[in-house]
Amino acid sequence: MTDAITQNAIRALLYEAVTNPKPGLVDPVSQGPHPDMDIYMFIDSSLSLQPYFEDAVKIGKTFNDNDLTKMFSTLRTKGVLAEKAMFTATHNTNTHKGAIFALGIFACAESYSKTKQTDLFATIRKMSKGLVEHDLVKDNQQQTAGEKEYQKYGKSGARGEAGDGYPIVKDIALPFLKNSTGDIQTRLLDTLMKIATIASDSNLIKRAGNINVIPWLRQHAKQYLQLGGYGTTQGKEYLLNLNKEMTKRNYSLGGCADLLIVTIFIGLERGYL
Repeated sequence: MTDAITQNAIRALLYEAVTNPKPGLVDPVSQGPHPDMDIYMFIDSSLSLQPYFEDAVKIGKTFNDNDLTKMFSTLRTKGVLAEKAMFTATHNTNTHKGAIFALGIFACAESYSKTKQTDLFATIRKMSKGLVEHDLVKDNQQQTAGEKEYQKYGKSGARGEAGDGYPIVKDIALPFLKNSTGDIQTRLLDTLMKIATIASDSNLIKRAGNINVIPWLRQHAKQYLQLGGYGTTQGKEYLLNLNKEMTKRNYSLGGCADLLIVTIFIGLERGYL
């Protein structure tokens, strides 16, 4: 019997995957700027990660040391195996590397917090303490996109979010999702665009080749929400046009998508969805 946390982690991945139209992202209607991916690949990738989330839950449930960075280190070794499982399922396509990092942390921390009766976001902060210094400040020859952006722009990306305890999720996205109305599609699209009003998406910066794309995206996301979001004719039309524009420019919102996934996960855990 799969535990509830693992089920909700998989559900979060699938909920995000099927939500459409997502600007710059794969969904059932469009591949967006990702010609090497489709919705079926995302389903296969999501299901390949079930053993990883089961491990994350087990690690969180059984961890007893006061130093939670050790719990993160244990989780990270499982994350390496999860990436291999993902690449096997997708024939070497990176569908969920960012989600393996973020959702793995959330699933593990949620399991620990439920067992120890601690605050989820405080647990994540303690788990991820020193992560930016360890991964981004060190001199690394084989840099990821996020590492390169830290060197160039001072943006700490996914690691910085984790080290800070995911304030965008805790303070912005989760309350927004909780208070949102309409069907699930509308609520998730609006939450994604709410995230886009504040996040500095490293995936988008990489695709654009400069950081000026961030205020461009934020302005579009704010305009969409001011029009009333996906529940209005104007909002829907605006999002469809933004989707076309981002596909044309080859822009992706992979970082925002990862934040949406973990927001959905906590929403499912808390009964907001």
